[in-house]
Amino acid sequence: MENIKTVSDFNFKNKIALVRVDFNVPVNNQSFQIIDDTRILYSLPTIQKIISDSGKVVLISHFGRPKGKCSKIYSLRFIISYLSKKLKIPIKFSEYCIGEAVEKKISELKNGEVLLLENIRFYKEEEEGNEYFAFQLSKLGDIYVNDAFGVSHRPHASITIVPKFFREKKCIGFLMKKEIQSLKKVLGKGIAPITILLGGAKISSKIAIIENLINLVDYLLIGGAMSYPFIKAQGGQVGDSLVDEYKNLKVLQKIIEQYQKQKKTKVFFPKDVIIADSFKNSAKTKIVSIHSIPNGWMGLDIGPASIKHFCKIINSSRTILWNGPLGVFEFKNFSSGTTSIAKSIVIATENGAFSLVGGGDSIAALKMKKYETKISCLSTGGGAMLESLKNKMLPGIKAIIS
Repeated sequence: MENIKTVSDFNFKNKIALVRVDFNVPVNNQSFQIIDDTRILYSLPTIQKIISDSGKVVLISHFGRPKGKCSKIYSLRFIISYLSKKLKIPIKFSEYCIGEAVEKKISELKNGEVLLLENIRFYKEEEEGNEYFAFQLSKLGDIYVNDAFGVSHRPHASITIVPKFFREKKCIGFLMKKEIQSLKKVLGKGIAPITILLGGAKISSKIAIIENLINLVDYLLIGGAMSYPFIKAQGGQVGDSLVDEYKNLKVLQKIIEQYQKQKKTKVFFPKDVIIADSFKNSAKTKIVSIHSIPNGWMGLDIGPASIKHFCKIINSSRTILWNGPLGVFEFKNFSSGTTSIAKSIVIATENGAFSLVGGGDSIAALKMKKYETKISCLSTGGGAMLESLKNKMLPGIKAIIS
């Protein structure tokens, strides 16, 4: 953080701030009502700082995956009224992101006004990281601000190329600052015991994370569907449980051997699981050892012994990071593991632990129980958070300090 400038290092009076935000929020497909406004809310302090300085704000964001084509269903227009209500000022809108039309609108902006640009991914050049497209975007502002942690792991034009054209006049926003500081509290500077809980299904995206965390944290708890390939690698029977496409069991065996040799990190998998004879809430169920799931059955949640074990570790921890559910929590009959873990993290937080939760499913599970305000920090970027856990500097952050 020492080398990264933030919006606090600039006075934006009479300046145009080109602010990359992440307004890619879940919405109701019919009414376009925002279901979860966390990402927008967390970016408001940055926008308000610029406005209070008597600066002008030009907002860049993406929404969905329009794949370089204009589409009404991916338009950012639905955010205008919401943003206007939150900031208590009218929000101007441009249907273009580059060119004379948007440049004219920006030239007419007054201090304290905000202009929202249309979905940046309507231009294929954004995801291609096109240099000339980035140059055209850079002409729209005097100071560049990245407050889009959720996409800062993407090598996109507005994230990694645009900052090059601003030399020293670039910085991060308050959301980005909070995300970076929160991750630092977990990795290396956290108060021990440090516990990281990884769930979900995709093990392939978390192999490098697991390798990096060994010998760095006190407890690594692995649950959800990503535990089954490890159990299989150890010779266990996982039946018809979901096993990610990651087929290289030798790599998993190597990781298991690695954590068995070192002394710092204790790695635990579920002891028991709730299995079902089909993938539905009304399926027939029973509780078995995770190593002995019969054919024709699949693990859909961690069992009571596993819940008790994991929660005991969480309750004794002073620093906690959670990414990924422990089961198919969308089905009520298989939500117990995930909701129990969520509650345990809330209790630990209330007792003074620092907690960081990231990933759409994990945050959705918190919100189901209205726990989201009882966690120290909610991360706005699942993928970006996972990349950071690999001990990698995100491209979006590197572009600010280089």
